[in-house]
Amino acid sequence: MRGHKFTGDVTLQELSHRSTEQLPTTLPPNQASFSRRTAGSQVFAGHLIIFNTFGYIGSWGFFQSYYVESLSQTSSAISWVGSIQLFLVYFVGSFSGRALDAGYLYPTVITGCTLQIVGILAAAQARSYSVLFLTQGVLVGLGDGLSFCPVVGLISTYYMDRTRALAVSFAAAGAATGGIVFPLIAKQMLGRVGVAWTLRAMGLVFLVNSVVAVSLLRVRVRPRKTGGFIEWGAFQETPYLLFCVGTFLSLWGLYFAYYYISVFGKTIIHVSSADSFYLIMAINGVGIFGRIVPAWLVTRTGEVLEILAPVTLLAGILMFLWIPVSTETQLIIWIIFYGFFANAVQALIVGGVGSLTADKQKMGVRIGMVFTIFSFACLTGPPIAGALIDRSDGEFLLAQVFAGVVMVAGAVALVGAAYAKRGVKIR
Repeated sequence: MRGHKFTGDVTLQELSHRSTEQLPTTLPPNQASFSRRTAGSQVFAGHLIIFNTFGYIGSWGFFQSYYVESLSQTSSAISWVGSIQLFLVYFVGSFSGRALDAGYLYPTVITGCTLQIVGILAAAQARSYSVLFLTQGVLVGLGDGLSFCPVVGLISTYYMDRTRALAVSFAAAGAATGGIVFPLIAKQMLGRVGVAWTLRAMGLVFLVNSVVAVSLLRVRVRPRKTGGFIEWGAFQETPYLLFCVGTFLSLWGLYFAYYYISVFGKTIIHVSSADSFYLIMAINGVGIFGRIVPAWLVTRTGEVLEILAPVTLLAGILMFLWIPVSTETQLIIWIIFYGFFANAVQALIVGGVGSLTADKQKMGVRIGMVFTIFSFACLTGPPIAGALIDRSDGEFLLAQVFAGVVMVAGAVALVGAAYAKRGVKIR
């Protein structure tokens, strides 16, 4: 990333330099000699944490298809494993985000990384649905939640509104790179050595990334010891309230495609199992551009909500455009466009809540509150879609309509949040 230019000679180093110059530091001078390299290293650490967390979750479509066959379970039942993992990433955010504000960054993140690794290694021994649910879903999910939110909140304390979304998106691109690496590992190893050794290899990747990331983390803001896990006053702010509603609705439908694109390819389009693997890689790989380009636009407009709302709307419209897809070529084209905008939504959401938080000492708790709210959308969205598919004898139409409707509704709420932030009262 060093020296990489987008346009107008804006680089990550320059963003870090601007941020560390403009943001006042609340720590004593001997603890606050932060440089451009320090700010950039937090982004890299966040990239590695998100690589582990969402790169692995984004690959669930590959496991979804595998476990449906190997454990003889319905699509809805297997999707609950991925959904509980995704739910815990965000639900635990209220607690781990507050831990960041209170000065407990290191023990929280280290505990989270440890649970991730233990959960994956335990899942390698799973031979039943219940064991898989507890290890892959619950244990790994708890680790994801403890490590993800504090690191994202930490990055947000280093950057101003105009540059925060781009910095967070560089970190969030870890979901795309991880979403390529983990399926590649599965592709190369699953058929040769089995699921147990495949998961152990992934656990080794988790271990290396975690050690490097934790060694780079540096706290910027003075700990805030007082205060609860919820700041109720935030919901009296119209922009924050509408933002919570919008993100809930958006994420209620967004992850459906990630979980079921491989199943759709094999059962509806009739692509081979080998080719369905590349569908997972494509929807994750295009996210590298989807997470960075829209965030770069934020550096030009200065308002993340003005970019988040339209990309959410386009992602919702694309969900409806999935309905007529009937060939492999059409599906690949659809994946490229949907993957771009869906990844943009995920990356900009964190920058959006950061732009609604003026007090940096409350960054962790406010981000955690939003995460907890839409964690229930992530928990129920894919299983609802799976149940609609099962009730339709394998047809995807009802699930596609459900996802499209809630995502478009979420975009409308985000438009309201953008107007409210500008001072227009929404009644």
